Order: sequence, then C-alpha cells, then structure tokens
Amino acid sequence: MAKVKVYSTSICPYCVALKEFLKERHIEFEEIDVSEDETAQKEMIEKSGQMGVPVVEIDGKMVVGFDREKITKLLKLKE
Repeated sequence: MAKVKVYSTSICPYCVALKEFLKERHIEFEEIDVSEDETAQKEMIEKSGQMGVPVVEIDGKMVVGFDREKITKLLKLKE
C-alpha cells in the first residue's frame, strides 16, 4: 500500500474534498495541519516548492492541489 501524507489546513475546502476522496476509497493517510505546525509547513514548501495547500505526498512523489487524475494514477486506483 502506498504511503500517503496530506499537508492541509482545516479551513481549506480543497483539503476537505481531498481527504473525503481518500477516505471514500479507503486510502490510509497521515494528515498534517500546516497551520498548526511551522516545521511541517517548511518541510512541505521544501519538498513541493508550493506554499498553498493541499499538497499530497504519495510514496515520495508530490501532488500540488487536489489533482484527482494524478492522485488516482499514483495510487493505481480504477476510475
């Protein structure tokens, strides 16, 4: 199973939608609220080059934003 890490904030509607997308497909993920963790925020920016959320890390590959197509492909999910 893929290792999935979601960098998000609680007030971001795209973050909520992304997490629901993963939960509906029974994908386990580690959630990191970057609004509460400055170290995690810096880590997210260093890894992705992106300051906005959501950012998803799937087995070391970064997906910026809620890009269903790319996330589906990386997780090898059926459409």
